[in-house]
Amino acid sequence: MTKIINTVGSSTYERIKKDIIFGNLAPGSKLKLDGLKEQYDASVSTLRETLNRLSSDGFVEAAEQRGFFVRSVSREDLAEIANLRILLECSALKTSIENGDADWEGNLVAAHHKLKLVEEKMLSGDYSQKETWKRYDWEFHKTSIEACNSQNLMSLHAIIFDKYLRYQMLVITDRGEDAALEHQQIFDAALSRNSSRAMEALEIHIRKGLEHTLDNMKI
Repeated sequence: MTKIINTVGSSTYERIKKDIIFGNLAPGSKLKLDGLKEQYDASVSTLRETLNRLSSDGFVEAAEQRGFFVRSVSREDLAEIANLRILLECSALKTSIENGDADWEGNLVAAHHKLKLVEEKMLSGDYSQKETWKRYDWEFHKTSIEACNSQNLMSLHAIIFDKYLRYQMLVITDRGEDAALEHQQIFDAALSRNSSRAMEALEIHIRKGLEHTLDNMKI
């Protein structure tokens, strides 16, 4: 029974977090328990636990006596998130390149292949797989650092990546060929075990993404 309850709680957490990331729950909007109960088919106690967890992870704001709100956004917050991502992901990428075995290489090849296919579709004008694109983007970056042998770092990176992704989803346009080329450069450098070049390419990739998002944000 405990396992079932935990599974329901985890599922509710992921669904609400996804709706925050993809903008279905707008920044600053109030999260009313009665409405959420019907929308996510979850009990009030599960929702309270979920929203408190999302608050701890930085996706929800818990205002005393006022309830829960989707965390607001700002240019300063985005810049801080991007810098944290650079700090964590570059360090993990360096360690992964040094430690990664044949299985890591194979997983990275597979992850990049899937990402490249969906990027090619988008470059041809097909934007119908937006969520798939971001999922493959996440899988590529996650796979590239999985050999860092630090679950704590991986957990922190996952939260930061989701926060960064949330800001990207506020922007309608993507960077197209430039971003795809940057992914290719990170991939090539990682497979050739050139950690300094891979880290440089990764930092450029994140900083250019930051600039693009800031230029297109409406706040």
